[in-house]
Amino acid sequence: MTTLLVNIDDEQDERTLIDFLNSHKYDYTAANQSDVLSDAQKEEILRRERDFKAGKIKSEPWTEVRKRFLKS
Repeated sequence: MTTLLVNIDDEQDERTLIDFLNSHKYDYTAANQSDVLSDAQKEEILRRERDFKAGKIKSEPWTEVRKRFLKS
């Protein structure tokens, strides 16, 4: 099996492609780009989880994390 990732910016093109895939009975999965993690992002998440479990990093309450992101 081959996986093909296609980036579509136009809603009409997306509908056309989906109609084509359905007409040929292809098995496909549609996802928003924001739903897809790259291999590097997945590895980073796993690395951070391992570091957390090993005690190399600590967690903070969401209110503290949020303060860092709200600074302008």
